[in-house]
Amino acid sequence: MQGGCNCRYVRFRLTSAPIFVNGCHCRVCQRETGSALAINVMIEADQVEMLGEGEPEIVVTQSGTMVTRSARCPRCGVGLWGTHPDFGDAIRFVRGGTLDERVMPDAHFFTVTRHPLVQVPEGVPNFPGLPTPEDPPLWDEEAQGRIDAAMAACLPER
Repeated sequence: MQGGCNCRYVRFRLTSAPIFVNGCHCRVCQRETGSALAINVMIEADQVEMLGEGEPEIVVTQSGTMVTRSARCPRCGVGLWGTHPDFGDAIRFVRGGTLDERVMPDAHFFTVTRHPLVQVPEGVPNFPGLPTPEDPPLWDEEAQGRIDAAMAACLPER
């Protein structure tokens, strides 16, 4: 899959299939995207390949105690991907709307603040907040292996 910003200065390619896709209805994602929800395509950082000359700028944001980094086009300002403290720099959450082809969420989070006009399709897992350890796993062992390998590769050497 390929994607990029609105002015097409920053272009990128996902070199593997996403690990997971979520629809996040939290107020932070709503404000970050200026929309009712963010569609986040979870993928290893090293599986996002830059195309062409444009490079995103990295913006550090803080919401309460949560510090994240997001990549934005330095020309048009469109948010391309972000990080989450639980995964560090190993995993990127590419904004689904920046992809040339559309993706559908595998699950929806923070539906307690879901915009009333947005309906979660029947049969798609959804949670009032984040899933808890008591909830069934959202991804299989292969996906978990990809996450673990990406996070291990980003650990500082001792």
